[in-house]
Amino acid sequence: MPAPDSRPLGEINTTPLIDVMLVLLIMFVITIPAATHSVEVDLPRDCADCPDIDKVKNRIVVDGGDRILWNGSTVNHAQLGALLAETRRMPVEPELQFEPVSQASYDASARTLHAIEAAGITRFGFVGNEKYRTFAAR
Repeated sequence: MPAPDSRPLGEINTTPLIDVMLVLLIMFVITIPAATHSVEVDLPRDCADCPDIDKVKNRIVVDGGDRILWNGSTVNHAQLGALLAETRRMPVEPELQFEPVSQASYDASARTLHAIEAAGITRFGFVGNEKYRTFAAR
């Protein structure tokens, strides 16, 4: 004889349904691509009186008078730091070419290289070294 309360249950166990829904929600959130749109905004430069930055390559020259030239224009160390920081913020970092002349002091060249390293420049190279390939006979 059946128990007095043995009628069929009309309830649904929703725990597995909730588990499946949470897993699907997590999968959808993971697979949604990140927002890739951007709006270009011209922001003020750190250095208003600095020379322009080329978007492909820029050249730093330390001359015989220990002046620093950015694409041919004389800059001081503060302006150099601002220019280097601005190149790092560009979407594609331009190539930076460093060329100390033979009469440039080691101190000025080392300070300039330290500023370049401190700015975190990744596309960097020395140019003009072919001039020093052969030495004059004495």
